[in-house]
Amino acid sequence: LFSNNLVLVGVMFFITALLLYVTEDTKSKIKTVSFKNAFVLGLIQAIAILPGISRSGSTISMALILGIDKDKAAQFSFLMVLPVIFGSIFKLFLDIEKTSIDIDYLSLGIGFFTAFISGFFACKWMVAIVRNSKLKNFSFYCIFVGVISIFYGLF
Repeated sequence: LFSNNLVLVGVMFFITALLLYVTEDTKSKIKTVSFKNAFVLGLIQAIAILPGISRSGSTISMALILGIDKDKAAQFSFLMVLPVIFGSIFKLFLDIEKTSIDIDYLSLGIGFFTAFISGFFACKWMVAIVRNSKLKNFSFYCIFVGVISIFYGLF
């Protein structure tokens, strides 16, 4: 399913584009994320494992469809990736401990800190972009990339 299947990737880009496009006219009704909404958004994040489905795009779009405020939708989308990132880091450390590779923990720590700081500012920037822009514009990009993926996959 995931190996050399550019047609699937292109179709998933179309689904991402559709999700982004339909959020254009949604109206926010609630300012907070309920447990039920968080569960739905978690399921959407799990579906985003499919290549071509944008994790942040799909979770933000679904949050908007559920009536959640744009700011809260974007913030929650970026916060909900933290367990995945830290789980991945923890697994990486477990895998490294099984090998005989010498690790420079100072360099690793500096790299982690640098990535954390730049990621923090990137998330702030992306929340501002989501707040001030129309997600419909990103859907056109997804359609473009989807067409290229399908064309390249077929020919």
